[in-house]
Amino acid sequence: MSRLIIRPKDVEVILGVSSSYARRVVRVIKRKNKKEKYQKITVKEFCRDQGLDVNDVIQELKEFYKGK
Repeated sequence: MSRLIIRPKDVEVILGVSSSYARRVVRVIKRKNKKEKYQKITVKEFCRDQGLDVNDVIQELKEFYKGK
């Protein structure tokens, strides 16, 4: 099962950045997509913004959370 929503912790894992930078990335993507603070961003929106392949990101998240 693949995930639909991406959280700042996921951004940290994928991009290898700090938690504050990951939150900033999420904020910028929300602003670009005209979303409110309470709304979530999808994996597809994140990938489109960062120029990443959706399947690669989903696979990376699966591998990270499998070890937890």
